Amino acid sequence: MTLHYRCPICSAPLTEHNKTLHCEHNHQFDVAKEGYVNLLPVQFKKSRQPGDNLDMVQARRAFFATDHYQFLQSHLAQAIAALPCHAVIDMGCGEGFYTQAIANSLPATSQVFGVDISKPAIRYAAKRYPQVHFSVASIKDTPFVAAQADVLLSVFAPVFADEMARLLKPQGQLLVVSPGPRHLYELKTHIYDEVRLHDAPDCPQGFVEAEQTHLEQTQQVPTDVIKHLIKMTPFAWKFKESHYEALDQASHHEVTFSFLITRYQKA
Repeated sequence: MTLHYRCPICSAPLTEHNKTLHCEHNHQFDVAKEGYVNLLPVQFKKSRQPGDNLDMVQARRAFFATDHYQFLQSHLAQAIAALPCHAVIDMGCGEGFYTQAIANSLPATSQVFGVDISKPAIRYAAKRYPQVHFSVASIKDTPFVAAQADVLLSVFAPVFADEMARLLKPQGQLLVVSPGPRHLYELKTHIYDEVRLHDAPDCPQGFVEAEQTHLEQTQQVPTDVIKHLIKMTPFAWKFKESHYEALDQASHHEVTFSFLITRYQKA
């Protein structure tokens, strides 16, 4: 079974002809020169530029150019490759760091899709990773026909349980990556007098938990790279000039990267 896009206006299936997607009601969406399709109509936007802005996208690009998150990327690619997956959707895929690794780990007959509301992120992803189908859209109301995905991936993105259940085939799998207990603990000590550890996520409604894995590494990270990391996280709003000055006192800092990878099965 092939996973198809659906029209964001009327929900009818979309078909492609001459680099344009169209539905039976003649709603049309052009495929951009970079290879992605924008399925977020202007009337559905809540701001002029929803999602991560260009500065955040560039910070993530700079951070992901290092190998600090490679252990998570490799784990996800291997975990998904071990599942039956003809069609995979990365929900909130950003620049495609994880999406392209998953596509490279699967047979050429598999379909891998990445969807994100940030147009700058999707434009970059599509230009760099042509083996993935990328689209600009909201993950709360995705542009896909129901019950055709085998696996969904959500890395630090909101989990919309009803929409994810709609997308998955019966017995489909959802992988959610959330912060482990001590994720970025050392950076938090610059901001908070008392650092609270992260809790495990709740099981989304309509799913049952099948497996949970805790990945954690403490690494020495160059200060310049840490600044990229801060700018791509919510810490960007909390880090003050004095915090950056404290970081600049050393060329490297110890940082804990901690992740919970929870696999849920559609109930």
